[in-house]
Amino acid sequence: MKKIVLITGATSGIGEACARKFAQNGDKVILTGRNTTRLEAIAAELKAQGAEVLTLQFDVRNREAAKAAVEGLPADWRAIDVLVNNAGLALGLEPEYEGDYDDWDGMIDTNIKGLLTMTRLVVPGMVERNSGHIINVGSVAGDAAYAGGNVYCATKAAVKALSDGLRIDVANTAIRVTNLKPGLVETNFSNVRFHGDTDRAAKLYQGIKPLTGDDIADVAVYAANAPAHVQIAEVLILATHQASGSVIVRK
Repeated sequence: MKKIVLITGATSGIGEACARKFAQNGDKVILTGRNTTRLEAIAAELKAQGAEVLTLQFDVRNREAAKAAVEGLPADWRAIDVLVNNAGLALGLEPEYEGDYDDWDGMIDTNIKGLLTMTRLVVPGMVERNSGHIINVGSVAGDAAYAGGNVYCATKAAVKALSDGLRIDVANTAIRVTNLKPGLVETNFSNVRFHGDTDRAAKLYQGIKPLTGDDIADVAVYAANAPAHVQIAEVLILATHQASGSVIVRK
């Protein structure tokens, strides 16, 4: 059955991969993000392949803009079946006591507050319909801190706690909640973390074959299409030579 899937941060990385995978699955996709040019380019490509696509340009950190976008959805797009809370970022690797205040705000406002905003806007409709699925993109970083990870790790630990809490809150409904916890994924994630230092970002993936956005999207689509009585609550996805957030064997 065709679903309506809303994906935040759909202009690159895991979010873009989810957009493509859900569209290939025959679902209607709502793509959200800050970059209008990328949104429209991806939408045009998917539409050319026969997908039904709607784009919403806003930053999840802007609660009023997010609210206006969701509340302004056309009637035939409002019954969102799957919410993929993907928008997120890491900034910096400084020790906690030397951290950048703006970096902290960016991570907390996006990874935690942005996720909460979208959950608050979309999930009440799911509860009313007694149907829906929330897929939160967490991280292996939420399981244990690693050197330089401090605040980022804290935000992803919050994603785990919020996913667990929401799952408890909707346990009396048919709604499912999934927390995906990727390890090393090669996207523009590291480029953002290092504020555009491409060479430094590339070194993170040297000596190991990392995961791709497609690998994570495959798991998201699988979880969303599991039988109704099956709730894929949490999935840790690591590259073969990664054992944890801090143990990576490079060859």
